[in-house]
Amino acid sequence: MLTPATVLVGVDFAQPTFDHELDELAQLALTAGLRPVVRLTCKRKAPDAAFFVGRGKVDEIKALALDKGASEVLFDQALSPVQQRNLEREIGLPVNDRVFLILQIFAQRARSHEGKLQVELARLQYLSTRLVRRWSHLERQSGGIGMRGGPGETQIELDRRMIGDAIKRTKQRLVKVKRQHQTQRQQRLRRGVFRVALVGYTNAGKSTLFNALVKAGTYTADQLFATLDTTTRQLYLESAERSVALSDTVGFIRDLPHTLVQAFEATLQEAVDADLLLHVVDAASTQWSQQTQEVMRVLGEIGAADIPQILVFNKLDTLPEARRPRLLQDQVELERRVVPRVFLSAITGEGVPLLRAALAARATSPRADPVHPEAGFEGAA
Repeated sequence: MLTPATVLVGVDFAQPTFDHELDELAQLALTAGLRPVVRLTCKRKAPDAAFFVGRGKVDEIKALALDKGASEVLFDQALSPVQQRNLEREIGLPVNDRVFLILQIFAQRARSHEGKLQVELARLQYLSTRLVRRWSHLERQSGGIGMRGGPGETQIELDRRMIGDAIKRTKQRLVKVKRQHQTQRQQRLRRGVFRVALVGYTNAGKSTLFNALVKAGTYTADQLFATLDTTTRQLYLESAERSVALSDTVGFIRDLPHTLVQAFEATLQEAVDADLLLHVVDAASTQWSQQTQEVMRVLGEIGAADIPQILVFNKLDTLPEARRPRLLQDQVELERRVVPRVFLSAITGEGVPLLRAALAARATSPRADPVHPEAGFEGAA
């Protein structure tokens, strides 16, 4: 089966987070099973209401797609339904955006019943704004006695009603799952279990670190969103002579669709209910600072920004000697709080004993991170 060739398009609106090389979009495309064949960026002061980009750029995209034999065009930003429809008509190919791509990846990766329900809800909510049949489970047989829809009801009205019913059913099923998880969390709370949640930007190595700490055998790979489903295991800390509950959660990413944040509320609740967050950072990434800020933004959105944290700078083994830190353990400022930081490699195990010691100290004497607005945030090196 041939991998679909894809044109990547990004528009720079003078935002500091704009990825001029479209590297992250390319990674997302590869993760979804697409093959980027050409990348195109341009600058604009504001999106064009009809095409997102200018009419001349639309012609350029069409010519590039034809020249490279592309079968799809992918935008790094969210498109409105009108922009998407107009672009598809002009270019003559399917045009999708970053939100759709992330939804596709989540749909491919969800394994648990809860994860599948959450992805399904997010996809239905995205689809409701477009009302186009992109997924086979929404198709209906036409004609026949008992067919839904009265005389004069248009196809778009049928689609809207059908999607609305599907959203309602999925939400009801998720409520039941959430109740079950709430019961489990209450049981842990009654037992006095200290709860630790791994959070971080996607592909920072959370699941690899999770496996290094608890030998769980959780799936890991050098790709975005390698795992979506929350896994919780008991982690015994020798120096504290007690166990803590360690949970691995879904990774965050820039411009994570709000529908996904809402849909994954049950999964992200593990982070909200935690006594301590292990905020895993890819120390080798040149974008680690922006990625850290994005994680903090999502934590704020779900109500977990004030939970005590330990910053874990992972992938120490991939750093060149010139960028290696002088100390593997220090303190830095994170949004007006001084938090402990540990450098480690979840692959080689270097620095992992320091993290276990820091966890033991927090588990025996938990306290909030001190406020220290005058401290300067130090770099990875």
